[in-house]
Amino acid sequence: MIEKEFYNKYSKYLQEKYGEKIYKLPINLPITCPNRIGGNGCSFCAEVGTGFEAMDSAHSVTEQMTQTKELITKKYKAKKFIAYFQNYTNTFMPLTKFQDYMIEAASDQDIVEISISTRPDCIRDDYLNVLNEIHEKYHVAINIELGLQTVNYHTLDFINRGHGLAEYVDAVLRIKQYPFSICTHIILNLPQDTMRDVIETSRILSVLGIDIVKLHSLYIAKNTQLSEQYKNGTIEICSKEEYYDRVIAFLENLSPDIIVERLFSRVPEEDADFSNWNTSWWKLQDGLLDKMTQENSYQGKKFNYLNGRALDKL
Repeated sequence: MIEKEFYNKYSKYLQEKYGEKIYKLPINLPITCPNRIGGNGCSFCAEVGTGFEAMDSAHSVTEQMTQTKELITKKYKAKKFIAYFQNYTNTFMPLTKFQDYMIEAASDQDIVEISISTRPDCIRDDYLNVLNEIHEKYHVAINIELGLQTVNYHTLDFINRGHGLAEYVDAVLRIKQYPFSICTHIILNLPQDTMRDVIETSRILSVLGIDIVKLHSLYIAKNTQLSEQYKNGTIEICSKEEYYDRVIAFLENLSPDIIVERLFSRVPEEDADFSNWNTSWWKLQDGLLDKMTQENSYQGKKFNYLNGRALDKL
């Protein structure tokens, strides 16, 4: 059994959409997150956010894209790219400044898509209108990445996420009025979350018709609130075997139409107190696929709960 049969792979999706291999250009802007104002932000978030390997935000959007593009082109002979505004909350800035950054990226003729990572509580109609104007003028696709992490709002409170489930649903419904794709970030093994939370998260994403999901295995970044809780034993990380079970349950309940971009997190070892059970991501991937083979598991296997399912009992 080959890997593509287990789940709907992101690389295949890009290949079919654009007709060739597409590469992301991470862009780091001089911004922050609303959850950091007057506080430390989410308990799992490092001081640098998620931009461990991104260029310094002091460089312009064009400079960052040009330098990264040169490296990728030299190594992979790449021709088309996604401008990926990855770190912090990329809609948390004045609208005119946001527009300028997006236009600068869209103006590059090698950019086929702009991907904007942000929070559910930072989606507003005027920002979406700007993105739609750029989409129509520059003929670039727009992808919006929303950090949800879990549908369990009690857990969201515990990790100091700063929003609940309602803000996420609102953001999705607003974005769906535009020809944009939606990617949602989920951490499958957050403290306090159970297998029931994993399954319900998968089902709610499916009901809402999310286009892409990016799964993360929880890592403990240094100098974070979560790191303190981990070191003093307030929280525990589930075993690798349990994480496999959670990924499988999530995928089996997920709509087969949803694209799966990632199954495990990646973070430099020197920046984390815990990461992936001291196992490389590709070994984790192999272990997961072996288990899915043994259990005849695949994405959408249990996607049978919509459209009045209980009426089948009549």
